[in-house]
Amino acid sequence: MTVKSSEHPLVDRWREILTLHARTMCELDRELHRYGLGVSDFEVLDVLAEYEEQGRVGEHRVQEIAAHVHLSQSALSRLIGRLERDGLVERGMCARDRRGVQVRLTPKGREAHAGALPAQRAVLGRTLREA
Repeated sequence: MTVKSSEHPLVDRWREILTLHARTMCELDRELHRYGLGVSDFEVLDVLAEYEEQGRVGEHRVQEIAAHVHLSQSALSRLIGRLERDGLVERGMCARDRRGVQVRLTPKGREAHAGALPAQRAVLGRTLREA
């Protein structure tokens, strides 16, 4: 329950947003756990899958992914390392810039994403439609 303060409508709205975010994240975490994924795991797979749907098949720089997920660069690097160990993504050096690291989905990563996608979208539909 959100505490209402009629003197500060922006604070009230901010608290509503935080409550919605927390409720959505908890439900997403619970649902995605059934597929062996965390919320951030799924978000990285989802971004890579969307790139592929847009015809951008291949490898994508970590910086591109970072622009779409809300993790620090170091946290994202650790997450991608774990996804790579799990066989869901592959990392490699950027052909255009040897300092950059690129990431792409593996067939196993595409399968994991496709399996969890309906559950993720259902949670978003339920929680955000109610907002």
